[in-house]
Amino acid sequence: MRLLVLADEAVDADDVRAALPSEPGLDEARVLVVTPARNSSPLAFWMSDSDEAIADARAVEEATVAALQADGVRARGEVGESEPMLALSDAVATFDPDLILLLTGDDAFARDARGRFAPRVVRG
Repeated sequence: MRLLVLADEAVDADDVRAALPSEPGLDEARVLVVTPARNSSPLAFWMSDSDEAIADARAVEEATVAALQADGVRARGEVGESEPMLALSDAVATFDPDLILLLTGDDAFARDARGRFAPRVVRG
């Protein structure tokens, strides 16, 4: 199984397993972790000050990938665009996942993602 995990906070293998349907299991999956480089404020976005957002997203992505790999999961990661739907669309186009797991508190984004990528989307 090819699993795409879009996470805006660091998660570990237990978090991912808890959010997945019972089958297929995480142990057999190839996982791509994508973390959107979201600016912390509208001003930073409009000033195109993305350095801090990219650094924050990279830290989340690296922590998540390291936690998954430490649990034996075949995982890799990348920092995505600041707009979560664009980050998700880019990843789907290049990774072609069987299942998409959204680990985010952004309800509007989750609704949009379900509408566009259903039935592959699972919300954790």
